[in-house]
Amino acid sequence: MIIYNVTIKIDKEVENDWYKYMITQHIPDVMSTGKFKEYRLSKVMVDDDEGTNYSIQYLCSDMKTLEDYQNNHAEPLQEEHTERYRDKFVAFRTLLEVVDHNSKI
Repeated sequence: MIIYNVTIKIDKEVENDWYKYMITQHIPDVMSTGKFKEYRLSKVMVDDDEGTNYSIQYLCSDMKTLEDYQNNHAEPLQEEHTERYRDKFVAFRTLLEVVDHNSKI
């Protein structure tokens, strides 16, 4: 399993609008591509006077599926987000490979 993680710092002045947009439009659009099994939207627990940090984790079955998303779907979705929140956010993306799941330590 692959986790496609997008971490975003959003300016506090647009945070409420951004959150509503993510829940009602952006994340449903990403999920409607059929490339991801589920997602998690989390608030990063750090003090930051400049903005609020969030992590959106999209889970997909394998790299081939993720590459298909990146090659055929990601660009217009990212452009729409960038256009809407132009200079109000910073984002970076990371890939994680799940190597163990539901283990009891």
